[in-house]
Amino acid sequence: MKVAFPYIAQPHQTLHSLPIAMEMASRHPEVDVHIACTTEAHLDYARTLGALYPQTRATYDLLKLPSFLRNRIERNGLDVIGKLSSLFLNRDYFSRFQAIVVPERTSLYLKRMGIRKPRLIWTRHGAGDRAIGFARDVKAFDFVLISGRKVEERLLSQGAIQPGRYYRGAYAKFDIVRRMGRKHTRLFDDERPTVLYNPHFSAKLSSWAALGEQILCYFANQDRYNLIFAPHYRLFDKHRVEGEALIERFAKHRNILIDPGSPRSIDMTYTMAADLYLGDVSSQVAEFLVKPRPCLFLNAHNVDWRTDRNYLFWHLGEVLTDLRDFRHALDRAFTKHIEFLEAQRQYVLETFEFPDDGPTAPGAADAIVDYLKRAA
Repeated sequence: MKVAFPYIAQPHQTLHSLPIAMEMASRHPEVDVHIACTTEAHLDYARTLGALYPQTRATYDLLKLPSFLRNRIERNGLDVIGKLSSLFLNRDYFSRFQAIVVPERTSLYLKRMGIRKPRLIWTRHGAGDRAIGFARDVKAFDFVLISGRKVEERLLSQGAIQPGRYYRGAYAKFDIVRRMGRKHTRLFDDERPTVLYNPHFSAKLSSWAALGEQILCYFANQDRYNLIFAPHYRLFDKHRVEGEALIERFAKHRNILIDPGSPRSIDMTYTMAADLYLGDVSSQVAEFLVKPRPCLFLNAHNVDWRTDRNYLFWHLGEVLTDLRDFRHALDRAFTKHIEFLEAQRQYVLETFEFPDDGPTAPGAADAIVDYLKRAA
């Protein structure tokens, strides 16, 4: 049996499925596991992560792309053209597998491109509440991995998954973060509380365009808090010059760390180092809350969110529509965190499922192999 784990999007998604690939290769020697990437840099990153499983053997493949397109992706980041080209130009490659396991939904286009044989399996990436994680095309996957009851109940209610064709209790990113030895790390040379500002990349949802400048300037002109500005990886993926300019602009402020997209921005280094989460709709808040801590949310688009299940996590901290009371809101987030503590704990219990407090990728790998054997 041959199973492919392709990565045709940004590297932050890799951590959500590569541990499953490694566990599958280790636990099921009858399965030939292939890791495939669009660029050498991404393939090197996958190899680096794979090295955390030293007894596991997998094959690493560079997807076929014209040099001009690969160079453009390496220089300017991925876009829709790059993703679809990675699929279309590798149809022969993908047709050789019994299953293709992906963390994104763009790979569903393989079916439109005539690739019918492989089963398409979705690991998801992230555990947030936004509608995009519950899109209608989820039902097109043959098998789905989900993190916990919250996701299961929502997908079942809309008919997107069926009993026997999904597995509950997988969030592989936590496995590989544990293997990396990531833990609470002091990133500043003082004892001030550290705020993580983690805006989303989508212009329709993000607080960055409307409030980001004010937030950075606020922290630059006070001495009460440290700030980590580590947005969603895709915010600066195609605007790398702007990201580097921000680093240079705030370099003299020792209480501000700006990371527009390094590996540390995606491997939970910052979510574990921060004392308060400041953001809008990124699912990283769910990872942050594995250890409940204060949160502040930014409603930059005046969304009517209170009864909208896409904003369920906004009930876990105060929600601001502007920054007129920002200084006091930061203070309140710490002093009144007790008011949100039980809601945060319950949210984590419903979002993630860890039956034995151990790794979840082994169970996910076994579930996929079992499904493929049954489906065959």
